[in-house]
Amino acid sequence: MDSAHCDPPSPDAPVLALKILVAGGFGVGKTTLVGAVSEIRPLRTEEQLTAAGRGVDDLGGVERKTTTTVAMDFGRITIRDGLSVYLFGTPGQDRFWFLWDELAQGALGAVVLADTRRLTDCFPAVDFFEHRGIPFVVAVNQFAGSRVFRPREVSRALDLDEATPVVLCDARHRGSGKDVLISLVEHAGRVHAARLLAEVSGPGPG
Repeated sequence: MDSAHCDPPSPDAPVLALKILVAGGFGVGKTTLVGAVSEIRPLRTEEQLTAAGRGVDDLGGVERKTTTTVAMDFGRITIRDGLSVYLFGTPGQDRFWFLWDELAQGALGAVVLADTRRLTDCFPAVDFFEHRGIPFVVAVNQFAGSRVFRPREVSRALDLDEATPVVLCDARHRGSGKDVLISLVEHAGRVHAARLLAEVSGPGPG
C-alpha cells in the first residue's frame, strides 16, 4: 500500500479523533503495525542498532533486527466516517520506557503486541496499562514458524482480567491491523462507559 503525504485538514475531516498507543516488547512488530494501517506516511524514529546498544538490548529471538525505535512511531487511520484514530508506537527497550508516561497522556487505550516465542516481553506493557487503568487489548502477532496458541491460552499465560480481549493478528496486513484497532475501540468504549456509569450512580447505601 502506497503511503500518502499528510494534507491539511478539509472541512469534511473526521470530527472525532482518538489517541491509541501501540506497545509491546522489542522487535514485536509495533512499527510494522503502525505502518501497515496508517493512511499517511508514518512518522518513524528508527535508528540503526549500534554495537553499544547490542550490549544493552536483548536481541534474543530477533537477532536479524537491525533498527530500533528510539522515540515513537506515528500514524493515522480512519475507522469510519467521523472517527479518526492517531497511533503512537512506543519504543520497546527498557532504556526508553521513560517516554511511555508522556505518550500515554490522553490515550483512549492501547494495543499490546505479543510474540508467543517471547511472551514474557509484553509483561511490562501489560503491567504499565493495568496500573494506570488504561484499557488495552493483547494482539498476538503471528510470526511465521511460531506455535499458534488460542487467545484463551495467551490470556491465562499473561494472567489477564477476563474482560481483556486477546486477538490474533498479522501486523503486516492492513485489514488485520484495522480489526485489532476496532476491537480496542469497542473494548475501551465499554470500559469508559462503565466507569462513567459508576461515577454517575455514586456509592451505594452504606
